Amino acid sequence: MDEIKIFNKWSTNDLEIKDMGLKNYINLKPTFFPKSSGRNSKRPFYKSKTHIVERLINKLMIPGHHGKRHRITSGRAVGKYLTNYKIVEKSFEKIEKIIKKNPVEVLIRAIENAALREEIAGYQVGGIIVRRAVITSPQRRVDIALRNIVQASYKKSFGKKDSMIDALSNEIIAAYNNEASKSDSIKERDRIEKEAEGAR
Repeated sequence: MDEIKIFNKWSTNDLEIKDMGLKNYINLKPTFFPKSSGRNSKRPFYKSKTHIVERLINKLMIPGHHGKRHRITSGRAVGKYLTNYKIVEKSFEKIEKIIKKNPVEVLIRAIENAALREEIAGYQVGGIIVRRAVITSPQRRVDIALRNIVQASYKKSFGKKDSMIDALSNEIIAAYNNEASKSDSIKERDRIEKEAEGAR
């Protein structure tokens, strides 16, 4: 039997997750088509069972969403799974052309670099809100990294000259190289960690 490859192009069998904290939360199990159709949605920690490329595609469905509001409209992206699937596939092709490496590995390294380690949590003590630095859980680290990568890409392509394919591939490459000057997701990670450091 032939090896199962993501997009029928890139193997995930030999890929290694270097950040031990994220090892159980980034799923690289080989799959023909990265779409689980929500079959894991009622299980605890279901996101960890979903392939990491599918999670990236799912984030592209609501790229403008942040917290409880949409900073930029996501209307043009919602419900178009095949469109987002093709955006990720073409972005991966561009990444492979530029870096000459497996783009799934490049995505994993980008997530490891963009995943923040601590953040601020506010809680009420008496009549005041106290802000303290807290360690971020592994699943949330992956979620926030993916969200920041997608939002940074969408912001650079929304109403701009660059297409979403160019913006996403450039953002993943910049996060892979850990360049805060070029990657908004790395810049956001540094900002939150600096805030948390000040609240210790």
